[in-house]
Amino acid sequence: MKKKKRAQVPFRLNILFFVVFLLFSALILRLGVVQIVYGEYYRKEAERTEDEIVSTPVPRGKIYDRFHRVIVDNIPRNAITYTRSKTTKPEDTLEVARKLAKYINKPVDKVTERDMKDYWILTRKEKAEKKVSKKERERLEKQGLSQKEIDKKIYELTLKRITPDDLREITKKELEIIAIKHEMDSGYALTPQMVKNEGVTNREYAVVSEHLEELPGVNTTVDWKRHYVYGNTFRSVLGNVTKDDEGVPRERLDYFLARDYSRNERVGKSYLEAQFEGVLHGKKAKIKNVVDKSGNVTSIEQIYDGERGKDLVLTIDIELQKQVEKIIEEEIMATKRKGNSPLLDRAFVVMMDPKTGEVLSMAGKLLAKDESGKRQFVDFAIGNITSAYAMGSAVKGATVLTGFQTGVLRPNTYIHDEPLYIKGTPVKKSWQTMGTINELTALQRSSNVYMFKTVIAIGGGKYRPHRSLSINPEAFTTIRKYFSQFGLGMKTGIDLPNELSGFQGKETRAGLLLDLSIGQYDMYTPLQMAQYVSTIANGGYRMKPQIVKEIRKPTDNAKELGPIVQHFEPVVLNRIDMKTEYIKRVQEGFRRVMQEPKGTAYAFFADAPYKPAGKTGTAEAFYDGPIQSRRNDPTYNLTLVGYAPYNDPEVAFAVVVPWATQGQSDGINNRIGRRILDTYFKLKAERAKGNVANNTTSGDIETNTGENE
Repeated sequence: MKKKKRAQVPFRLNILFFVVFLLFSALILRLGVVQIVYGEYYRKEAERTEDEIVSTPVPRGKIYDRFHRVIVDNIPRNAITYTRSKTTKPEDTLEVARKLAKYINKPVDKVTERDMKDYWILTRKEKAEKKVSKKERERLEKQGLSQKEIDKKIYELTLKRITPDDLREITKKELEIIAIKHEMDSGYALTPQMVKNEGVTNREYAVVSEHLEELPGVNTTVDWKRHYVYGNTFRSVLGNVTKDDEGVPRERLDYFLARDYSRNERVGKSYLEAQFEGVLHGKKAKIKNVVDKSGNVTSIEQIYDGERGKDLVLTIDIELQKQVEKIIEEEIMATKRKGNSPLLDRAFVVMMDPKTGEVLSMAGKLLAKDESGKRQFVDFAIGNITSAYAMGSAVKGATVLTGFQTGVLRPNTYIHDEPLYIKGTPVKKSWQTMGTINELTALQRSSNVYMFKTVIAIGGGKYRPHRSLSINPEAFTTIRKYFSQFGLGMKTGIDLPNELSGFQGKETRAGLLLDLSIGQYDMYTPLQMAQYVSTIANGGYRMKPQIVKEIRKPTDNAKELGPIVQHFEPVVLNRIDMKTEYIKRVQEGFRRVMQEPKGTAYAFFADAPYKPAGKTGTAEAFYDGPIQSRRNDPTYNLTLVGYAPYNDPEVAFAVVVPWATQGQSDGINNRIGRRILDTYFKLKAERAKGNVANNTTSGDIETNTGENE
């Protein structure tokens, strides 16, 4: 039995050795298959890479005036960028920031307390670990959290416990490192992020270029800066572009991301820059980053150079715009020096081609105080479409035409101008009693009573001295309907955002209907007034005001514009539903205002060689400007609308001066009107003689070296 048991032991070992032999044989066979049969496949898989396509911004399109003078340009500037890979760690970024800080100076004004705390934790790890005790860490581990969640909570606790004394350990040089790292961290993987593009000196640019090998991810390149050539001229209408640290506006993030924008991209954020963002933005350059399995970039290839944004050609004459703005400023200051205009702080001018709707100048100036309390003018051209005022007698042309259309007036209808005594209402009268007059004289001398009696008839009322006046409230709707045909009280359709339609009074008392007829109830924008007078000037066609004339392809030739992509043709919004005979009567009344004795603007325009026509306006108003203590103080708005020459109009205009005076008018509206027309025809004559260059900026342009973004 003992011999039999001893014989069984070698047999079992043999079985075990045989099994081991089979396993090793299978392993060797499998290794052979992997190396010989699938070796090439696995080698390629180990070397597998991915192509990551990244888009980089290109310069925006330029903006020109109607004579191809550059208004908005791009200035190239040195820039230093950083691109991190998908596997870049905070420690890696910090090391690059430390090295880069040796070669460039970086302002530290954007460094936040959080940036400093993050840096403190990263560079003082032993101290940071002591901020959270061992027991606190153990409690977190017992909560069943993942390691990632535990690390996050520990980090948050550490941040809270960093004291001001801890942060005072950070030196000035370290602050500069933090500022650089802040810019590096604000970008996205594989997307170049601006580290410095303001004030990069030639020396900084050269030194960084020489040390790129020791600065992984850093590159030197050329960036662009938006440059508004004429400084603050027309500035509020041109709009703004976001800065590098703003990127895409948060409220429109989804919109831009869906259109292949990156979050940190500069975009137009107001008015023309925003309205035509899709045109000005351009086609971004495409860069292919070849990335290995570890996420490291192995090579970079430029696959598309990109294309600068398309250019805009505006209808604006920038030289005319510049001089009109200067006239407004001079006349505001001249009026304020007389002492009767403590509330005067703004004025507006719109000049346009009445036949096409092209806006030649849209100027507005606001007298404000800077941080030191010093008064200065700021551009408020956009106020021509975003603010509305009572316009006074300038609207009387629309009132007469409404009277014609409703049948209560006929050409050469005579009405007796006399003070109106309506029960419960202060006396209603003209600025002087004129006796029996027709519509031409009523416009020429600006009769209120003629307009009052016209709208009383429209409302089905009958005037009886010292008795109550009853009218049909539907008269308000009727008058506004006909006024709207000229653009009064409705949006003009201009190619700019945020246009105001004006304000309509809500009450329908009889006395307010009379106020409506002379422009002292509803409120209109300056641009609506320009559209209104243009409609009368051109014989009854309401033209859509137009700021952009053409879109053109970009070109590298600074002396030439690219081919036209789109030309914007004049648009007729509506033809006034009135006989030509009626419009001609109002045109004649407007001519008499400026060219016949007793005309309300005759003293200012009698000798004008270009023979203008127009209508003055004075509206009793209440102040609602920025001076809180003067709110609701009675004041006067002064206005003037017109066109020239009266028999073949080539320019129409509106002048609006809100809160112009507390007492007697000094004629600021008429002075501005005369000076802007003189300027327009002077520039026209100079161009005819070849004295004004049409495709270059004039020599005395003031370049704004301040805010250009």
